[in-house]
Amino acid sequence: MGSEELAALIRDRFRLRDGIPSKRLAGALTDLAEIGALAPGARLPSERDLAQTVGVSRGTVAAALNSLVEQGLCERRHGSGTYLLAPPTFGALLYGGHVAADLSTSVVPDPSHLVMPPLDAAALMRTPSGHGYDGRGDHRLRAMLGGNVLITGGAQQGIDLAARVLLRPGDRVLVADPTYVGALSVFARAGATAVAADLTDPAAVGKALAEHRPALVYTVTVGNPTGAVEDLRHVAELARAADVPLVEDRTLAELVFDGEPPQRLSTWHPHGTVAVGSLSKVLWGGLRLGWLEAPEPLLARLAEVKQDTDLATSAVSQRLAAELLERNPPGPWIAELARRRDHFAAALAAHVPSWTWDPPGGGLSLWVRLPGVDTDRFAAVARRHGVAVAPGSLFSPDGRHRDRLRLSFALTPELLDRAAAGLSQAMAAYLQIPLNPDIS
Repeated sequence: MGSEELAALIRDRFRLRDGIPSKRLAGALTDLAEIGALAPGARLPSERDLAQTVGVSRGTVAAALNSLVEQGLCERRHGSGTYLLAPPTFGALLYGGHVAADLSTSVVPDPSHLVMPPLDAAALMRTPSGHGYDGRGDHRLRAMLGGNVLITGGAQQGIDLAARVLLRPGDRVLVADPTYVGALSVFARAGATAVAADLTDPAAVGKALAEHRPALVYTVTVGNPTGAVEDLRHVAELARAADVPLVEDRTLAELVFDGEPPQRLSTWHPHGTVAVGSLSKVLWGGLRLGWLEAPEPLLARLAEVKQDTDLATSAVSQRLAAELLERNPPGPWIAELARRRDHFAAALAAHVPSWTWDPPGGGLSLWVRLPGVDTDRFAAVARRHGVAVAPGSLFSPDGRHRDRLRLSFALTPELLDRAAAGLSQAMAAYLQIPLNPDIS
């Protein structure tokens, strides 16, 4: 967009708004960002140019830009100018840089909870094949996970392999809303469109299957981000009747705080279900180990595609994981997570009493509602106060839930306390009106 065209748009938006000039200018720039007239990463016009464009003082422009920076919409780069920040992405959750307390990722923060086996490097590197390229995975680990499974480089690779086999560009995938952000990223990269439906309602599922004719249904046994533990057998029955394959994400299925996890959906859709599992939530994500379970010949096809992708999963990680599984039943870790969940919930209630959530039945996170707050913007403010959070829009195929955050409670109680205090400070900064009413 040319500078004259952009200036005209800014003037038009400025004139449509009420209030003091600095707030009108900040609102005009926000409007243009939300409709895409200003692209993420774009450099905003200089203070002098903005002042001339709308006929205000440079002090008014400075106040408007300061407001946008405080809201997390923009950042100042010394000697370069003010830039519009890009919206949050899945990758940013993992690679967003160091903060004092990272609540944005639903992962085990470190392996300190594990009882470690004695390390014998030679034993870890001894495999039946000798060369370590065992296509479906280490036989001992596979037996511990159920036998007829394919070991993958984490659950994320498992979802990606299922998408490669079952989807084509232009296909539709039926998902819950909210749902796991990593799956939405995979489906988008495959050229498929995620279509939201209430998977807890059999009538809604039946209607969505008939209306959208999806190529795939994706379910999550223990909700990510919600932590809800749901029995979705009706989804499997309806998908089977419609001859639609099902990907059941059981990544968090072990982490149920009360009772047992729901039965596998392959019980009701035996020939069309791919189950995705992971060791990242009960052991440690750095092992990068997950698995797929599916009927033959579908599992064989998944194994072929995996071989094309990376030949085989690390033999050393698999041997180490088998040793760790023998020494670390999930019960003690689940009990510890339940304590951390309750500790963090109490800390949040004390520091930010206006926030609400439903107690999760499983998983690693709270799905928190912030009344009247745009969490895409709040996330940037929170990071400046040392806390990384995952805004709710990431978990929706339509960008909804912008009043929600997914907050992990897997950190130590000390870090959770620090995070709650930091979120309280960030909330105060977000709610503060940074504009001086006397500026005109």
